[in-house]
Amino acid sequence: MSNFKNYKNRLYVGVATGVVTLCLSGVSSSQSRAQSAQPHVLPPVSVDQPQRARVTRAVRSRGSAQHSARVASRQRTEQPPAPTAPVTTMGSTRTIGAPAPAYAGGQLAHGGTLGLLGSTNVMNVPFSTVNYTSQLIENQQARTAADTLINDSSVRLTTGSNGFDDTFQIRGFSVPSGDVGFNGLYGLVSSSRVPAEIIERIELLKGPGALINGIAPGGSVGGGVNIVSKRALEVPFARLTPVFMSAGNYGLHLETSHRYGENKEWGVRFNGVGRNGEASIDGGNWRTGLGALSLDYRGERLRWTLDAISQNDDTKNFRPQMTIQGNVPFIPAPPDARSNWYPDTMLRQRDNTIASGLEYDLTESLTAYAGIGYREGENYQTFPDSRVTGFPSGIDALGNFRLINAYYDSYTKTTSGNAGIRSRFQVGPVGHAINLAFTGYYQENGNAYVANTPAQSVPSNIYNPSPLPVVTGARTPPRLANEITLRSVAIADTMSLLNDAVLVTVGTRHQRVEQDAFSTTTGLPTSSYGAEALTPLAGVVVKPWHNVSLYANYAEGLSQGTIVGPGYSNTGTVLAPFKSKQQEAGIKVDWGTITTTAAVFQITRPSQIRTASNALAYDGEQRNRGVELSAYG
Repeated sequence: MSNFKNYKNRLYVGVATGVVTLCLSGVSSSQSRAQSAQPHVLPPVSVDQPQRARVTRAVRSRGSAQHSARVASRQRTEQPPAPTAPVTTMGSTRTIGAPAPAYAGGQLAHGGTLGLLGSTNVMNVPFSTVNYTSQLIENQQARTAADTLINDSSVRLTTGSNGFDDTFQIRGFSVPSGDVGFNGLYGLVSSSRVPAEIIERIELLKGPGALINGIAPGGSVGGGVNIVSKRALEVPFARLTPVFMSAGNYGLHLETSHRYGENKEWGVRFNGVGRNGEASIDGGNWRTGLGALSLDYRGERLRWTLDAISQNDDTKNFRPQMTIQGNVPFIPAPPDARSNWYPDTMLRQRDNTIASGLEYDLTESLTAYAGIGYREGENYQTFPDSRVTGFPSGIDALGNFRLINAYYDSYTKTTSGNAGIRSRFQVGPVGHAINLAFTGYYQENGNAYVANTPAQSVPSNIYNPSPLPVVTGARTPPRLANEITLRSVAIADTMSLLNDAVLVTVGTRHQRVEQDAFSTTTGLPTSSYGAEALTPLAGVVVKPWHNVSLYANYAEGLSQGTIVGPGYSNTGTVLAPFKSKQQEAGIKVDWGTITTTAAVFQITRPSQIRTASNALAYDGEQRNRGVELSAYG
C-alpha cells in the first residue's frame, strides 16, 4: 500500500506541475497577443531606378546579389513565425504527436503504436494488426470501442449491449474489458466499456503480446487492444451534436478543440456527453454522463500529454447472462431479443482516470519517454444468479431455471506506468530500432457480496420471468479483497537489411507477478503469491516488392497463475504463471487503395484440469488454429 500511495502522490504532483505550466504559458501567450495587437509601423520600401538592358558585369553582379540578400533578409525578418506542424510518429522514435496517416478511404490507418516496437507501418511488422480511425467510429455511429472492433472477423463480442461490460474474443480467447490499454498503459479505462467519444485510434493486435505490451492484468492471450485518446487539432472547432438511439434514448455531445501559443504548441480538447432513455430490453433505462479533457504540449524536443476522464453509467434492467445446463438434450428456443430475464436489476458504475505522458528527444535518433496514470472505479449492482446450491445450475431444455438474488458491490484502484528509451541507428549495412523499457502496474480490488439463501430462491423461466426476490441481507461497503503488482523489464531490436527489404525483430521481457489476497470479512491476509517468467519474441518480414510483405512470428503470452480454491487436495496452493505460445505466418499486399492480409496461426494455452489425485493443475491444453483473410481500404 505504501508504494501505491507514493505512486499516487507523485502522479498528483506531476499533473499539478503540468497544469501550472499550462497556465503560465497561457499568460505569456496573452501578453504576446496583446503586444502584437499594437499598431505596426510599415517597413521601409526600397525602389531601384529602372536600368536599360545590358550585359551584366561581374562587379554589378556582386552588387545585385548583395542587394537581393538584403531584401530577402528583411523579408524573412518581417514574416511571422510559422506554426510548428505536428511530426508524424510513424517510423520514428516518437509516439506522441500526429498519428500514422489514414489509409485510402480514411477509415483505417497506415500504422500505429505497437508497444515495445514503437510506432510503425503495418507492412513492416511481423504481426497481424489493424488501426481504426475516429472517422470510422463516427461514420458507424459507434457508442463504444466494441462497436468498432467487431468489424474484424477475428474479434467477437461475448456480452450483449447494455450488459455489465464489453468482453471480447480475439482468435477464440477471451479478452476482458480490463485488459484494454490506454495510450499504452493497462488498467486506466473503464472496466465496463470504453466510450467512443474519447477515441482517436483503436489499435488491434492479434495474437499474444506479452513482450509487446507486458502481461495483461486479466491474462488475455488472444490479442491486445490499445486506445489512443483524442488530441487538439490544427483547426479550432466547437460542435454540439444531438444523439438519438433506439426507440427513446436521447442525448447531446459537446466537443471543442483549440491550440494556443505562438507556434500552436499548446492544445486543449474537451468531450462531454449526456444520454438518458430507453435501453435495449423491456423496461430498461440507460443513463450515462462523460467528461474528457485532453491537454498536450509539443515543443522542438519535448512533448507532453494529460488526459482526465470521468464516466458515470446508470443502467436499470441490464441485459442478463446465463449458462445452459450441460446435460440438456437440446438447446431451448431463443426468446424474444428484448426479453428481460431478471426484472428490476440495477447497475451503477463510476470511473475516474487521470493519465500523463512525456517524451524528450535526447538526439534526433534517441528519445526518452515515461507515462503514468491512476484510475478509481466503483460498481454497485443487484446480482441475480441461476447458479443456486442444491439445484441444477443454468437453464434446462424448457427454459426453466432457479433464481437467487444478491448485492455485489466492488471498487478498483489502479496505478500504471512505464519508462524507457527508444533509439534508431545504423551499424554497417544493418539498421537498428531498439527499445529498452520498464513497466509497473499496481491494482487494489475490493468487494462486498450479500446474497439470499438457497431457500429464498424462486423458480423462473426465460419465456415468463419471475420478479427478482428482495435481498434480505443488509448492504455492506466493499472491503479489500486482493492486491496485484506487475513489474517488467524488456528489450527489443528490429534490424533492417537490404534497404528495409528484410526486417528481423527479436526481444525478451522479464516479468514479475505478485498477488496478495485478503478476507473481506476479517481483513486478514489469506494467501500470497509471487513468481516471474521470461517471454521471448521473434519475427521476420521479407518484402520481395515494396507493396508485398511476407511475415512470420513466434510469440508468447503470459497469464497469472491462480490460487487453488476449496475442494481440491492442493487447496491454497499458488500455481505458477503459465505461458501461451503462438506460431503465425502470412502475407500482406498493399494494392494502393486496398490492403489485403492472409494469415495462418496456432495458439496453444495450458488449461486447468482436476488430476487423478484430486489436485488442480495446468495439465490440460487448449489449441486454437485458424486461417484469417481480411481486406480494407
